[in-house]
Amino acid sequence: MDIFVHQLKKIDHHIKKEVNLMCTWYYAESKSLSFFIEKAQRLPLAYSIMNAMVKSTKMSGNIRPTDMAAVIAPNKSGNMSIYPMIWGFTHETFKHPLINCRVETADIKEIWHDSWARRRCIIPASWYYEFGVLPSESEFQGVRDERRLKKEKFAIQPEGSEITYLAGLYRFEEHQGAQVPMFAVLTRESVEPVSTIHDRMPLILAKDNLKEWIHPDGDPKKIAKLALTNMVMEKAVDYPEPKPAFMQI
Repeated sequence: MDIFVHQLKKIDHHIKKEVNLMCTWYYAESKSLSFFIEKAQRLPLAYSIMNAMVKSTKMSGNIRPTDMAAVIAPNKSGNMSIYPMIWGFTHETFKHPLINCRVETADIKEIWHDSWARRRCIIPASWYYEFGVLPSESEFQGVRDERRLKKEKFAIQPEGSEITYLAGLYRFEEHQGAQVPMFAVLTRESVEPVSTIHDRMPLILAKDNLKEWIHPDGDPKKIAKLALTNMVMEKAVDYPEPKPAFMQI
Protein backbone atom coordinates (compact mmCIF):
# COMPACT_ATOMS: atom_id res chain seq x y z
CA MET A 1 0.00 0.00 0.00
CA ASP A 2 2.82 2.43 0.87
CA ILE A 3 4.45 1.79 -2.50
CA PHE A 4 1.15 2.50 -4.26
CA VAL A 5 0.69 5.79 -2.39
CA HIS A 6 4.28 6.76 -3.18
CA GLN A 7 3.66 6.13 -6.89
CA LEU A 8 0.52 8.27 -6.81
CA LYS A 9 2.48 11.11 -5.22
CA LYS A 10 5.11 10.84 -7.94
CA ILE A 11 2.43 10.98 -10.63
CA ASP A 12 0.79 13.96 -8.94
CA HIS A 13 4.17 15.76 -8.78
CA HIS A 14 4.80 15.23 -12.50
CA ILE A 15 1.30 16.40 -13.37
CA LYS A 16 1.76 19.59 -11.37
CA LYS A 17 4.90 20.31 -13.38
CA GLU A 18 2.84 19.97 -16.57
CA VAL A 19 -0.03 22.14 -15.32
CA ASN A 20 2.07 25.12 -14.22
CA LEU A 21 4.06 25.62 -17.40
CA MET A 22 2.44 28.73 -18.85
CA CYS A 23 -0.42 31.10 -18.43
CA THR A 24 -3.78 29.37 -18.30
CA TRP A 25 -5.76 31.39 -20.81
CA TYR A 26 -5.77 32.96 -24.25
CA TYR A 27 -7.97 35.36 -26.19
CA ALA A 28 -10.12 34.49 -29.22
CA GLU A 29 -11.29 37.61 -31.01
CA SER A 30 -14.74 36.95 -32.43
CA LYS A 31 -14.20 38.94 -35.66
CA SER A 32 -10.80 37.67 -36.81
CA LEU A 33 -11.54 34.07 -35.74
CA SER A 34 -15.18 33.99 -36.86
CA PHE A 35 -14.42 31.43 -39.60
CA PHE A 36 -13.28 28.89 -36.99
CA ILE A 37 -15.73 29.78 -34.23
CA GLU A 38 -18.88 29.79 -36.36
CA LYS A 39 -18.03 26.48 -38.01
CA ALA A 40 -17.42 24.84 -34.64
CA GLN A 41 -20.61 26.30 -33.17
CA ARG A 42 -22.78 24.90 -35.98
CA LEU A 43 -21.72 21.31 -35.44
CA PRO A 44 -24.06 18.99 -33.51
CA LEU A 45 -20.98 18.01 -31.49
CA ALA A 46 -21.00 21.47 -29.88
CA TYR A 47 -24.46 20.87 -28.42
CA SER A 48 -23.52 17.35 -27.34
CA ILE A 49 -20.52 18.76 -25.45
CA MET A 50 -22.64 21.59 -24.02
CA ASN A 51 -25.13 19.09 -22.57
CA ALA A 52 -22.50 16.67 -21.29
CA MET A 53 -20.13 19.23 -19.78
CA VAL A 54 -22.56 22.11 -19.07
CA LYS A 55 -20.37 24.50 -21.06
CA SER A 56 -21.13 27.56 -23.18
CA THR A 57 -20.69 27.31 -26.97
CA LYS A 58 -19.49 30.94 -27.15
CA MET A 59 -15.83 30.04 -27.98
CA SER A 60 -14.74 33.70 -28.15
CA GLY A 61 -13.26 36.21 -25.74
CA ASN A 62 -11.11 34.92 -22.90
CA ILE A 63 -10.70 31.14 -23.20
CA ARG A 64 -9.72 29.37 -19.98
CA PRO A 65 -9.20 25.73 -18.99
CA THR A 66 -12.38 23.62 -19.21
CA ASP A 67 -13.90 26.11 -21.69
CA MET A 68 -15.15 25.00 -25.09
CA ALA A 69 -12.99 26.24 -27.98
CA ALA A 70 -12.73 25.96 -31.77
CA VAL A 71 -9.90 23.60 -32.70
CA ILE A 72 -8.39 22.42 -35.98
CA ALA A 73 -7.97 18.63 -36.13
CA PRO A 74 -7.88 15.93 -38.82
CA ASN A 75 -11.09 14.45 -40.20
CA LYS A 76 -11.42 10.79 -41.20
CA SER A 77 -9.42 11.50 -44.37
CA GLY A 78 -6.62 13.20 -42.44
CA ASN A 79 -7.50 16.64 -43.78
CA MET A 80 -7.91 19.76 -41.68
CA SER A 81 -11.36 20.29 -40.19
CA ILE A 82 -12.77 22.39 -37.36
CA TYR A 83 -14.29 20.94 -34.20
CA PRO A 84 -15.40 22.15 -30.78
CA MET A 85 -13.28 20.77 -27.93
CA ILE A 86 -12.83 21.24 -24.19
CA TRP A 87 -9.51 22.55 -22.89
CA GLY A 88 -7.80 20.10 -20.54
CA PHE A 89 -7.27 16.35 -20.27
CA THR A 90 -8.66 14.85 -17.07
CA HIS A 91 -6.66 12.50 -14.86
CA GLU A 92 -8.00 10.30 -12.09
CA THR A 93 -5.16 11.16 -9.69
CA PHE A 94 -5.37 14.94 -9.97
CA LYS A 95 -8.26 17.32 -9.43
CA HIS A 96 -7.17 19.91 -12.01
CA PRO A 97 -7.26 19.45 -15.80
CA LEU A 98 -3.97 18.88 -17.64
CA ILE A 99 -3.84 21.93 -19.86
CA ASN A 100 -0.18 21.92 -20.96
CA CYS A 101 2.22 19.30 -22.28
CA ARG A 102 5.98 19.74 -22.59
CA VAL A 103 7.05 19.12 -26.19
CA GLU A 104 10.34 17.69 -24.92
CA THR A 105 8.58 14.74 -23.22
CA ALA A 106 5.34 14.41 -25.19
CA ASP A 107 6.51 11.28 -26.99
CA ILE A 108 7.53 9.39 -23.85
CA LYS A 109 4.98 10.24 -21.13
CA GLU A 110 2.14 7.76 -21.09
CA ILE A 111 -0.70 10.29 -20.91
CA TRP A 112 0.55 12.17 -24.01
CA HIS A 113 2.30 9.48 -26.06
CA ASP A 114 -0.68 8.23 -28.08
CA SER A 115 -1.97 11.73 -28.86
CA TRP A 116 1.52 12.90 -29.87
CA ALA A 117 1.76 10.03 -32.34
CA ARG A 118 -1.75 10.18 -33.84
CA ARG A 119 -3.93 13.01 -32.51
CA ARG A 120 -2.39 16.44 -32.94
CA CYS A 121 -4.38 19.64 -33.27
CA ILE A 122 -4.13 23.41 -33.66
CA ILE A 123 -5.87 25.96 -31.45
CA PRO A 124 -6.46 29.28 -33.29
CA ALA A 125 -6.04 32.22 -30.91
CA SER A 126 -5.61 35.95 -31.24
CA TRP A 127 -2.90 36.00 -28.57
CA TYR A 128 -2.11 34.31 -25.31
CA TYR A 129 -1.53 35.81 -21.89
CA GLU A 130 1.39 35.46 -19.50
CA PHE A 131 1.97 37.02 -16.11
CA GLY A 132 5.37 38.24 -14.96
CA VAL A 133 7.64 41.08 -13.89
CA LEU A 134 10.05 42.66 -16.35
CA PRO A 135 13.71 42.48 -15.24
CA SER A 136 14.03 46.26 -15.33
CA GLU A 137 11.20 46.63 -12.82
CA SER A 138 12.50 43.95 -10.46
CA GLU A 139 16.01 45.46 -10.55
CA PHE A 140 14.58 48.88 -9.76
CA GLN A 141 12.74 47.55 -6.74
CA GLY A 142 15.62 45.38 -5.58
CA VAL A 143 16.03 41.61 -5.58
CA ARG A 144 14.77 41.23 -2.00
CA ASP A 145 11.44 42.84 -2.92
CA GLU A 146 10.97 40.94 -6.17
CA ARG A 147 8.47 38.49 -4.66
CA ARG A 148 6.37 41.38 -3.43
CA LEU A 149 6.04 42.93 -6.88
CA LYS A 150 2.65 42.58 -8.49
CA LYS A 151 2.90 40.54 -11.67
CA GLU A 152 1.70 42.26 -14.81
CA LYS A 153 -0.43 40.62 -17.50
CA PHE A 154 1.15 40.55 -20.96
CA ALA A 155 -0.44 39.76 -24.34
CA ILE A 156 1.89 37.78 -26.63
CA GLN A 157 1.67 36.79 -30.29
CA PRO A 158 3.97 36.16 -33.29
CA GLU A 159 5.13 39.36 -34.95
CA GLY A 160 3.02 40.32 -37.96
CA SER A 161 0.40 37.63 -37.35
CA GLU A 162 -3.31 38.25 -36.85
CA ILE A 163 -3.86 34.64 -35.77
CA THR A 164 -1.72 32.74 -33.26
CA TYR A 165 -1.75 29.02 -34.05
CA LEU A 166 -1.09 27.11 -30.82
CA ALA A 167 0.07 23.52 -31.32
CA GLY A 168 -1.82 20.98 -29.25
CA LEU A 169 -2.78 17.37 -28.63
CA TYR A 170 -6.26 15.93 -28.21
CA ARG A 171 -8.06 12.78 -27.16
CA PHE A 172 -11.61 11.59 -26.52
CA GLU A 173 -12.96 11.12 -23.00
CA GLU A 174 -16.32 9.83 -21.85
CA HIS A 175 -18.35 12.36 -19.88
CA GLN A 176 -22.01 11.80 -18.99
CA GLY A 177 -22.20 9.05 -21.60
CA ALA A 178 -20.85 11.26 -24.42
CA GLN A 179 -17.50 11.02 -26.20
CA VAL A 180 -15.99 14.48 -25.67
CA PRO A 181 -12.82 15.67 -27.46
CA MET A 182 -10.37 17.29 -25.02
CA PHE A 183 -7.20 19.22 -25.93
CA ALA A 184 -3.98 20.38 -24.29
CA VAL A 185 -1.51 23.05 -25.44
CA LEU A 186 2.10 22.06 -26.12
CA THR A 187 4.83 24.20 -24.56
CA ARG A 188 8.53 24.76 -25.20
CA GLU A 189 11.39 26.76 -23.74
CA SER A 190 10.62 30.44 -24.11
CA VAL A 191 12.48 32.90 -26.31
CA GLU A 192 12.99 36.64 -25.93
CA PRO A 193 11.12 38.75 -25.05
CA VAL A 194 8.93 36.11 -23.37
CA SER A 195 11.91 34.62 -21.53
CA THR A 196 12.24 37.86 -19.55
CA ILE A 197 9.04 36.99 -17.65
CA HIS A 198 8.64 33.19 -18.00
CA ASP A 199 10.78 30.18 -18.88
CA ARG A 200 8.05 28.47 -20.95
CA MET A 201 5.79 29.46 -23.83
CA PRO A 202 3.32 27.71 -26.15
CA LEU A 203 4.58 25.96 -29.25
CA ILE A 204 3.33 28.29 -32.00
CA LEU A 205 3.29 27.21 -35.65
CA ALA A 206 3.28 29.03 -38.96
CA LYS A 207 0.21 28.67 -41.19
CA ASP A 208 2.23 26.73 -43.79
CA ASN A 209 2.98 23.96 -41.27
CA LEU A 210 -0.54 23.34 -39.97
CA LYS A 211 -1.55 20.69 -42.47
CA GLU A 212 1.47 18.48 -41.84
CA TRP A 213 1.21 18.97 -38.07
CA ILE A 214 -2.35 17.67 -37.78
CA HIS A 215 -2.00 14.85 -40.32
CA PRO A 216 -1.71 11.49 -38.49
CA ASP A 217 1.25 10.52 -40.71
CA GLY A 218 3.09 13.82 -40.18
CA ASP A 219 6.38 14.13 -38.33
CA PRO A 220 5.66 16.19 -35.17
CA LYS A 221 9.32 16.43 -34.15
CA LYS A 222 10.22 17.90 -37.52
CA ILE A 223 7.40 20.47 -37.44
CA ALA A 224 8.07 21.39 -33.79
CA LYS A 225 11.57 22.48 -34.79
CA LEU A 226 9.98 25.00 -37.19
CA ALA A 227 8.02 26.73 -34.42
CA LEU A 228 7.84 30.51 -34.61
CA THR A 229 10.21 32.38 -32.33
CA ASN A 230 9.79 36.04 -33.29
CA MET A 231 7.30 37.19 -30.66
CA VAL A 232 5.89 40.59 -29.73
CA MET A 233 4.77 41.27 -26.18
CA GLU A 234 3.02 44.17 -24.51
CA LYS A 235 1.17 44.83 -21.30
CA ALA A 236 -2.39 43.65 -21.77
CA VAL A 237 -5.58 45.53 -21.14
CA ASP A 238 -8.72 43.90 -19.81
CA TYR A 239 -10.74 43.38 -22.95
CA PRO A 240 -14.47 43.20 -22.32
CA GLU A 241 -16.10 39.82 -22.70
CA PRO A 242 -18.19 39.71 -25.90
CA LYS A 243 -21.93 39.95 -25.39
CA PRO A 244 -24.16 36.99 -26.23
CA ALA A 245 -25.55 37.08 -29.76
CA PHE A 246 -29.04 38.11 -28.60
CA MET A 247 -27.56 41.22 -26.93
CA GLN A 248 -25.55 42.39 -29.94
CA ILE A 249 -28.06 44.83 -31.42
